Amino acid sequence: MLPNDDGEMQLPTPCGNGVLAGLVQRFGSPLFVLDCEVIRRQYRSLASALPGVELHYALKPLPQPAVIDTLASEGSCFDLATTGEVELVRQAGIPPSRCIHTHPIKRDQDIQAAIDFGVKTFVADNPDEIRKFAGYAGRVALLLRVSFRSPAAVVDLSRKFGCDPEAAPGLVELAMSLGLEVIGLSFHEGSQSRLPDTKLRAIESCAAIIRATQGRGMTTPATLDIGGGFPIDYIEPAVPVEEFCAPIRRALAAIPEGTRVVAEPGRFICGPAGTVLTTVMGRAWREGRWWYYLDDGLYGSFSGQLYDHARYPIEPLREADGPRFHSVLAGPTCDSIDVIAEDIELPELQAGDILVGRQMGAYTVASATDFNFFPRARILAVNR
Repeated sequence: MLPNDDGEMQLPTPCGNGVLAGLVQRFGSPLFVLDCEVIRRQYRSLASALPGVELHYALKPLPQPAVIDTLASEGSCFDLATTGEVELVRQAGIPPSRCIHTHPIKRDQDIQAAIDFGVKTFVADNPDEIRKFAGYAGRVALLLRVSFRSPAAVVDLSRKFGCDPEAAPGLVELAMSLGLEVIGLSFHEGSQSRLPDTKLRAIESCAAIIRATQGRGMTTPATLDIGGGFPIDYIEPAVPVEEFCAPIRRALAAIPEGTRVVAEPGRFICGPAGTVLTTVMGRAWREGRWWYYLDDGLYGSFSGQLYDHARYPIEPLREADGPRFHSVLAGPTCDSIDVIAEDIELPELQAGDILVGRQMGAYTVASATDFNFFPRARILAVNR
């Protein structure tokens, strides 16, 4: 479990630079500030953009107790993928009826742990995986994951998981032959999708599969899990969520009547809620540029630059007039790969200056390490 400050702290949203500077003075650096009011705002905006869709927060990008508690109070459901995530929601007191388990490839011990908790809905995408559930007939319900490759997604999640659409009816028949209940389909075209086009194509294709298999192994009404991928702003702005979801709403209006629709938002919920504060440890003039060495880097909160292909808005916390210079931001470790930005325009900084990274809630502290024994950022949840 990620570390967390348990104190209650109400701060303005967004936090001004003076407030952030005070937090670093009080709690130290590096510091990850998690604003739960932003979590609420993001959840409500997506719920408004997708009325009638059951939102299951995907824990993977930020498996933090404060996020779970905040979303539970909003009425959110949860998308689990590992035994560790099952344990996290169990500790948070989340009813298993509000959870689904969506990792397409599982060990038997993972299946058993989720069933013991009370989860009933699981995802599978191939014959071997379906056969793993044969001993649990009557205790589980399956969603078949279908693959739809997306050139518009920054991270293509259909590359690794999902069956071809043409294979889905045969998998339904296999499950039926094993006494297993198939309640619907799922897909996830990719993360940080720039456009909804692939999701629209996937909804249409899945609707056709549901129509073809209902009465032949697929339950009526069926469930359709439309995944996540809802984009957020980073350095470049994303399509506003209402505009992104408008064609999705129209596509969902054409699916078989009574179909239960769920989604798995992760980044959209938690990404804008995270702010990272990191301090300049030292500097060096090298090859005509200032190199600034920070106490956080690619092995820490900026790990998403490697794993998630994200680039975060970064600025000095101290406002400075005057010229800016081409600069390099490097992390604290002794590894030469640990460079956050190769050419960023900054005012001249000194050791002790603080930089702030915004939109850093997703795939940052969740994938951070303590490589080289540099400690991970402390997590401070505010506005709980």
